[in-house]
Amino acid sequence: MLGEINFDGIIGPSHNYAGLSLGNLASATNALNISHPRDAALQGIEKMRHNIGLGLSQGFFVPLPRPNHEWLGDLGCTVQDAPETIRPAAFSASAMWAANAATVSPAPDCSDGRCHLTVANLRTMPHRSHEWPDTHTQLRLAFANGEHFRVHRPVPPAFGDEGAANHMRIAASHGAKGVEIFVFGKRGGTFPARQHIEASRAVARFHQLDPDRILFAAQAEEAIAAGAFHNDVVAVANENVLFAHEKAFEDRAELYTALRRLVPEVEIVEVPTNAVSLDDAIKSYLFNAQLVTLPEGGMGLILPEEARETPSVWRYLEDMVAGNGPIRELFVVDVRQSMANGGGPACLRLRVVADPAGVDPRFIADEEKLDLISEVIAEQWPERIAPEDLLNPQLWEQVEEARENLLERLDLEELV
Repeated sequence: MLGEINFDGIIGPSHNYAGLSLGNLASATNALNISHPRDAALQGIEKMRHNIGLGLSQGFFVPLPRPNHEWLGDLGCTVQDAPETIRPAAFSASAMWAANAATVSPAPDCSDGRCHLTVANLRTMPHRSHEWPDTHTQLRLAFANGEHFRVHRPVPPAFGDEGAANHMRIAASHGAKGVEIFVFGKRGGTFPARQHIEASRAVARFHQLDPDRILFAAQAEEAIAAGAFHNDVVAVANENVLFAHEKAFEDRAELYTALRRLVPEVEIVEVPTNAVSLDDAIKSYLFNAQLVTLPEGGMGLILPEEARETPSVWRYLEDMVAGNGPIRELFVVDVRQSMANGGGPACLRLRVVADPAGVDPRFIADEEKLDLISEVIAEQWPERIAPEDLLNPQLWEQVEEARENLLERLDLEELV
């Protein structure tokens, strides 16, 4: 039976604050601070546990190999002699933000009746550009069932693609045929626009989507310049609901008109600037919440603590759920270590609408498996990483051994 499964990236043992992401204000603000990989990973596990407690289907992806020796070799160096402009990128744990792993189109939207996933090339930022080969390997393992899934290689790197963070879907229900919205950047002003329209068009072709049920929407340049480096910082969708900031799209009127024509059941919840400024929306990651359908009916938002701590945001949310709109529940989770590097609850997950029975069960979470993962993290993840620690061979060894032990415990040795 088709349903939503959220696959969260387990935060890797090399999680550190190197400030590598231009345009990501949280990443820049916390650059060179001390990180706490163990706390970060355990916070992520508790978010997964929270969502299972809500009755939601939950999966996970494991950290990628770090430092990335193969990538360093392609650059003519090793971890020992890598320049300071390169070494931090080889250690980046940014693959934890699984929303950038791939773009996903559920089976009802694809002409061959399979769920399609295209791995993101992430070519705009050097520290993310080397993720895709290992991500591709992992997705091909998790979604190996050819009857249910097809996993595509990335769009060629001439065109930047950052995955599901710039993609939304509106449908009467998860199992109904939907309209897929590809959000692209134009210029972005101060910061680079990371999603190219040609990449989005290519993904739509790979996925065999109905051309009459595809929308391409430009992200507002004002939003990109304000720090909304991905669309999911200013908009999120679930089934028939679009929850977005007034300043999210360059031409929101055109987008809304098209959506109402194609999906008459659509409900658009737009947050006006006079209620929540663009700066407060980005600072709090209001829209980087997970918007989910609850098993008992209705929808809820899974929000970071920072949303509750931002007065304008929390006031708006309390008024919203007190009304008669489609979003009726608020759930707050602690993902501060991820937030400090620029990723909220929705960044940490890749949403896949599929039959869980078709997924490799090793990637499906339950309480027992989360207990096992937590045990490995508590025992082997570094407690803290300061910038100078990336020069320490003992840290390199600890990071690699921790990941390998987790893979062994999860029976995923083929990913070592």
